[in-house]
Amino acid sequence: MSETSLFHNNRETLFVDVILPLYIAKTYTYRVPLESNADVAIGKRVIVQFGRNKIYAAIIHKISKEAPLSYEAKYILNVIDEEPVVDANQLALWEWISGYYMCYLGEVMQAALPAALKMASETKIVASENVDLDRSLLSDKGYMVMEALDVAGELTINDIVKLLGQSTVFPLLKKLFDQGYILISEEINNRYVPKRKACLRFAPEFDDAEGIRGLLDSLNRAPKQQDAVLGFIQLRKTKLDITRQDIMEVTGVSSAIVASLIEKGVFTVEEKIVSRLGGEEIEITADFDFNAPQQQAFDAIEGFFEKKDVVLLHGVTASGKTQIYIRLIEQAIENGKNALYLLPEIALTTQITDRLKLHFGDKLGVYHSKFNDNERAEVWHKVLKGEYRIVVGARSSVFLPFQNLGLVIVDEEHENSYKQYEPAPRYHARDTAIYLAHLQQAKVLLGSATPSIESYYNAKADKYGLVELKERFGESQLPDIQIINVAEEGRKDQMFSYFSGVLLQGITDALERKEQVILFQNRRGHTPFVQCNTCGWVAKCVNCDVSLTYHKSTNHLHCHYCGHTEPPVQVCPACGMPHIESKGFGTERVEEELELLLPQARLGRLDLDSTKGKYGFENIITAFDEHEFDILVGTQMVAKGLDFGRVSLIGIINADAMINFPDFRAYERAFSLFSQVAGRAGRREHKGKVIIQTHTPNHRVLEQVIQHDYEGMFMTEIKERKNYLYPPFYRIIKLDVRHTDRQHASDAATRLTNLLRAQLGNRVLGPEPPLISRIRNHFIQTVTLKIERNNVSIARVKELINQAITQFGMEKQYKGVRISIDVDPY
Repeated sequence: MSETSLFHNNRETLFVDVILPLYIAKTYTYRVPLESNADVAIGKRVIVQFGRNKIYAAIIHKISKEAPLSYEAKYILNVIDEEPVVDANQLALWEWISGYYMCYLGEVMQAALPAALKMASETKIVASENVDLDRSLLSDKGYMVMEALDVAGELTINDIVKLLGQSTVFPLLKKLFDQGYILISEEINNRYVPKRKACLRFAPEFDDAEGIRGLLDSLNRAPKQQDAVLGFIQLRKTKLDITRQDIMEVTGVSSAIVASLIEKGVFTVEEKIVSRLGGEEIEITADFDFNAPQQQAFDAIEGFFEKKDVVLLHGVTASGKTQIYIRLIEQAIENGKNALYLLPEIALTTQITDRLKLHFGDKLGVYHSKFNDNERAEVWHKVLKGEYRIVVGARSSVFLPFQNLGLVIVDEEHENSYKQYEPAPRYHARDTAIYLAHLQQAKVLLGSATPSIESYYNAKADKYGLVELKERFGESQLPDIQIINVAEEGRKDQMFSYFSGVLLQGITDALERKEQVILFQNRRGHTPFVQCNTCGWVAKCVNCDVSLTYHKSTNHLHCHYCGHTEPPVQVCPACGMPHIESKGFGTERVEEELELLLPQARLGRLDLDSTKGKYGFENIITAFDEHEFDILVGTQMVAKGLDFGRVSLIGIINADAMINFPDFRAYERAFSLFSQVAGRAGRREHKGKVIIQTHTPNHRVLEQVIQHDYEGMFMTEIKERKNYLYPPFYRIIKLDVRHTDRQHASDAATRLTNLLRAQLGNRVLGPEPPLISRIRNHFIQTVTLKIERNNVSIARVKELINQAITQFGMEKQYKGVRISIDVDPY
């Protein structure tokens, strides 16, 4: 008998502890009206009032007969759900996240639930655009709400409470939401749009041999149009989806010729959702066979799963890891289990979804933060009901209400996109997924071509199983990598702006072969900073301790931390001299220089600035994929699993910026990023080439990248980590102390450090300002704790940290100081 059923059908007074979606340290207790005793259950949502006139949908965490001792419990206003929306495993996961990452349960709830499941009095509602819904079927109050939305466009729940003259509007809004009449407005504008490709088809009357003969005869006086039709017929033998660009490339006709055939009704245009991204260029059909290395890897994974819960698959790019994932998911489904497939980036779900739908059809669900709230709530309920057997998603997918989970796959497990930095909970999805699997007694497969040091160490230490897959699938070969000494090229007068003669010649050769090029520069904007050549003054942000970056596209100086902008300066405000110079270069500057050096090349740019529009990312990737650009200049966005069939050359313009970044993971991340970028070249039948420009050509990381020597990189890194007390040998907990006054922030950080050091001794380092010591006018001081993994209770350490923070918070002079905690801040 369940805990909740004990209370059904009795007349005793019940109390519920609820989780509120707020920054409060504990659950809060409410009284249950007698008539609602049979309705309350753990995991259901209830409407409660908290604070002055604030209404929230809270989650029942516990049911008891004990009233709170320190305050009088208010009544719950309503029970929303007929069935729990959160189950016991989820609540256990929330509690683990709250404890491990040192945050409040309300913060976890905020991250975990779709907006529709955590409505509050300030939540904004809009009418849906579904014109097929019949409003005459609505109740009088439902009709009133919809009419008010027609007039106002948007209403808060408080507005609707006033409109209807009642506080219990949530059941009505839930019904309107479930029926599709209303949407949560803050989710709508950020909807993720998949790639659509305009494919050409013959009109029905020309889609047989007789029709084609008649068509070709009718085009005798239009030879270019006839060529286009013949080209289409030829392409149809090998391709299912044919675009205008395909016909233009095969026949050499102009876009106007193809357009005229569409106008005549020869071709019809069909918009089709297609994949455009993915970590591996492996053809996956509904029925495929493993090659020998894949079969060996699959058998080894199965063997490890008999004795270990977590296995690391270390497979080079394009080795066929995705096929192995699909076979494992099939096996889990056959055994009556469900599966979760995690990816680091939202955009990467498209190709994987296309592949998996070949196998699993409507059993497959997709979930990530860019879906609108209708879609996210629908996926949530389908997972809860067991209608989706497989979920593909990004970081937030770990919070779904999985039933009978049997397998979790974490693809590209090394990616720092799995780490949530702001706001709390600052969780890592890979580690959270491992704990989720533990709760559900499921197996975990971590996959990567460049595993994180921590995961590879755990595998080497026999905590995880380790399976290696070192051969690329089919004819695909690893690219050739060439290191260019920029200093030496400069002495030979072989540098042309930011490009060595070798790189420039490589680009020219690729363009002559009608191939494409990706150039990687991990700084956006035009110029990273501007400086006075006379006195050394540098333009800095008024809100942050960071130099302003000049953006040519806006002709303004921008702060990349707070968004502050200001016009460029012509005269130095410090010394009055007009000797202002641009220093360094970003993606805009690279693009500008290429326009001068290669005026015939068609250029595209992929960075945060060029993708800000609603369809910015989509449009740039689609254009490059369809060969509207010859060269794509980008930041690390270009390394996130993008795959283009015509790319034969990758150029890394400035490798030193990544290698010399002040972080203990700099070498590991540089190796991973360079290897992943290199994996974008020549991933099909042609061998690609990578050119890396650097001032330190003999740097060990670059030598390891050339040799594809992950093992060598791991061994050198692990020795340094052990010598300097870093993970995986030590745990790191970082506390940021913030205040608007620099001295007060420093004093507060010193006080907190002394409280911590009294309990934890020399494990406490700092305080010291971070690399960027002021952001949005808040000065920051960082206190770092290094905790040895052996013979120390991390739970006890966290308890002592919380005690110190509590004591610190009780001291009146520090009331305005903010403290944020980041466990495993990497």
